[in-house]
Amino acid sequence: MSFKLSFLGAAGTVTGSKYLLQTPEHRILIDCGVFQGFKQLRRRNWQPFPVDPASLDAVVLTHAHLDHSGYIPALVRDGFAGPVISTHATQRLCELLLPDSGYLMEADARYAKRRGYSKHDDPRPLYTQADAKACLDSFRSVDFSQAVAVTPDCSAIFRPMGHILGAASIELRCGDLKIAFSGDIGRYGSATMVDPEPIREADYVITESTYGNRHHGEGDPETLLEEIIGRTVRRGGTVLIPSFAVGRAQTLLYHLGQLQRTGRIPALPIYLDSPMAINASSIFCEHVGEHRLTEEECRAACGIATYVREAEESKQLNRDAMPKIIISASGMATGGRILHHLKHYAPSHRNTIVLAGFQAGGTRGAALRDGAKELKIHGNYVPVRAEVAQLDMLSAHADQSELLRWLEGFRSPPREVFVTHGEATASDTFRLLISERLGWNARVPEHGEEVAL
Repeated sequence: MSFKLSFLGAAGTVTGSKYLLQTPEHRILIDCGVFQGFKQLRRRNWQPFPVDPASLDAVVLTHAHLDHSGYIPALVRDGFAGPVISTHATQRLCELLLPDSGYLMEADARYAKRRGYSKHDDPRPLYTQADAKACLDSFRSVDFSQAVAVTPDCSAIFRPMGHILGAASIELRCGDLKIAFSGDIGRYGSATMVDPEPIREADYVITESTYGNRHHGEGDPETLLEEIIGRTVRRGGTVLIPSFAVGRAQTLLYHLGQLQRTGRIPALPIYLDSPMAINASSIFCEHVGEHRLTEEECRAACGIATYVREAEESKQLNRDAMPKIIISASGMATGGRILHHLKHYAPSHRNTIVLAGFQAGGTRGAALRDGAKELKIHGNYVPVRAEVAQLDMLSAHADQSELLRWLEGFRSPPREVFVTHGEATASDTFRLLISERLGWNARVPEHGEEVAL
């Protein structure tokens, strides 16, 4: 039988994950993410989908982060009528993330029009909150480790990957052909998440390479947080943490709770300023068994913060001059409430901005990481005088050695490994490592490339 695999996203970049598998009879889309970061990438979101959405039979989803799920509302609006198959927790999280994404897109469009900083006379969102809510009817959730029919000729097994709650690799079996999609690979020995589960055999492997050229180091996140918070408080400042609402926020709360309970940081106020992160924390505690924490530990971790739900409460945080810790979305400072906090706190040397994960090129988070002296926010430039600290070890992504460890779980070499979901240097470095260390055939596909399997 003839099979074709097309790389419609996450090729040469860490965003926009979309892989199209065409069998002799059906079309399956693996992940359906939005592009983020550089403008030339974000413009791809507005281009017509490479195939007619109505021609797709199913979407299988590795996890809920928007660079993997965020295009689903547009796909369904434009004609896709099949199922979106995911784990139970991924579906629950998408029920939060996707409507919130639509809401923020609408709000950003209105704000741009009102302030006049858009180049478009009538800026519009990629999709609306109503589009996002409508797409949720397409979801069908399945258990981990159980084979599920995707199409009459293909089945899938979802295996835990520990990246965030519900995150999975996907093993697609189409006749005698086995194709493994890593999704995002989590950390080994995480304080909160389970270890990635191996796949034992596959003809082809599509692996992420976010940190394919880097190691996270051996630093203890709680020791570093203790030092950062201590010196910021001594300056009379506030610690501002841009955080992904799903996964990172809950891990941060766990570590901050441990530090407070042992007296290693002052008992200063901690605010979780993200309605979505608040709701995600509740879902996290409902899925005991899919992470390392007991229900009691989970409730304790999520209970250390004051939850900020209303916009007016969020604004009040910027009027309060007392030292505090604010955790707010989004994790790469691409949108949301974190932007208003950055405008207020970035100009003062007293404050600290903590980057607690990967920052894709072209995002404000990446600009901060690279030492930017100013940020463009809502059409204006904001000076950056605050301390900027990066905690790579809090990333939910495997580093180079952990990526290799997951691949070493295969009992025999696949025919070919496609290295994706990484910026150019990371992907090519990891490709070379696979070839030299494992002796496997590996290459980095190009955006839009189609290969025969």
